[in-house]
Order: sequence, then C-alpha cells, then structure tokens
Amino acid sequence: MTPSTHRVRRATVEDLGSLKPLWSSMNYPLADLEKRLTEFQIVEDATGKIIGAIGFQMAERHGRIHSEAFSDFAFAESARNAFWGRVQNLASNHGILRLWTQENAPFWRQRGLQAADAEALKRIPEAWKNDNPWLTLRLKDEDAIGSIEKELAMMLQAEKDRTAQAIETGKKIKMFAMLLGLILAMFVIAAITYLLMKNPGALSPNK
Repeated sequence: MTPSTHRVRRATVEDLGSLKPLWSSMNYPLADLEKRLTEFQIVEDATGKIIGAIGFQMAERHGRIHSEAFSDFAFAESARNAFWGRVQNLASNHGILRLWTQENAPFWRQRGLQAADAEALKRIPEAWKNDNPWLTLRLKDEDAIGSIEKELAMMLQAEKDRTAQAIETGKKIKMFAMLLGLILAMFVIAAITYLLMKNPGALSPNK
C-alpha cells in the first residue's frame, strides 16, 4: 500500500469505535486520549478503513507527535509517511517553531528529529516535561523569531501609547474648547445683563 492510497484527516467522535481498539493494543490510557480526541489525525486505506492514528498536540508554538497506533504494523511506514505530510502542514499553518516526540521508530529520526540535548530541553513546554528521552526538530530559529516578535510587540505598544496620548490630547482640547465656550457665554450674559441694568427700557417696545 502506498501513501497515495491513504487519506489523512482529523479524528471525529464517530471514529472512537475504531480508535479505542488501536489505543488498547498499545496500552495507552483510553480515558485520557478520548478527552483529547481532537488532537488526533487518522489515516484510512482506499476502502475507508482506519489503519492508523497519531496525536499532534500544540503548546507554546511547539508541536508534539505522540501516541501512534496501527491496526497492522505492516502498514506503519507508509502510514507514517502520510502522517508526516499532515504534521508538516499543521506546523506551517500554526507557526510551530519546534517538533517533539517520544516515539522511537527509526522513521522519525530519518525525518530529522534528533535526541534533544540539555539546551533544547530548556525550550520544551512545561506541560510536557518528564524524564523520558525526547527527539526534537527545530523548524524555525526560535531566538531570531523571539527577537522579531519582541521588537514588533514594542512597536505595537509604542503605537498604542501614541494613540492613547493623541486621544488624551484630543480630550484636553475638547475640554478647553468647552470651557472657553462657557466663559464666552458667561461674558455675553454678563454684558447683556450690564446693558439692561444701564438701560432698563432697552428691550421695551417702542410706543
């Protein structure tokens, strides 16, 4: 069976009946994986039968490949090839910086994932940290992207500050204009009152 005959798609609730036996065969915790169903991608053969499933969890712009299972390991390699294409698309679409896995099939090393050293392990999301060995693959320069994002955040903050300052200045100008208008109105009223006091008959109709 070749990858071209595979269909890879996101798992749905309707797939649980087929996924549970796969997970059980690998001694995975069913209750936990069932709650995380939306993380899973499944691969079907040409007849629509599910022959494999793999989890892809995302956290802090990192992606974790986990819990692979197959109905027949004779199909595992071709199924993994299909999964790999989907993982790459997901990583690209979600801006993933680095991939991680604890799957130990040679396939993953062949795709560039290597044993994570101490420096790489500093970057792993807190929720994934454990004592088991990890394989990892850097997809993008995290430091460079982090620096760019910080600069962008600073620029956005500066723009927000300028906008807030402009709004505040506008409010002060508006308040000043209202105060000036009030003073002018009071002046006009005072002037009219003064004139009326000096000439009480000014508003009387001519007789």
